[in-house]
Amino acid sequence: MEVKVSVKGIPRVVCGVTEETTCQDVVLVLAQSLGQPGRYALREKFKDFERCMTPDERLLETLKKYGEQAKEVQLSLQHGGVSFDPIYEGSLWAVNKFPN
Repeated sequence: MEVKVSVKGIPRVVCGVTEETTCQDVVLVLAQSLGQPGRYALREKFKDFERCMTPDERLLETLKKYGEQAKEVQLSLQHGGVSFDPIYEGSLWAVNKFPN
């Protein structure tokens, strides 16, 4: 399955997402494509609801909870820099190096 994730305002498509794919798997692929190690969070937004997803969360499992409205869920990759909102600090995880 494919999922769309906004990265720096640009929609990216992540292919090969399965029931076993975690948010951390998606973040690693996206961070590797950017070539920028650092701290990242995958954010989920649906209407007025917004939150950072946990690294071990199964992405498709979460999206299935929305039923037919899953297409309205917006996912975005957040890179934790100096100006990153500290309220989300606990949901960030480090991508210090990339697998070969």
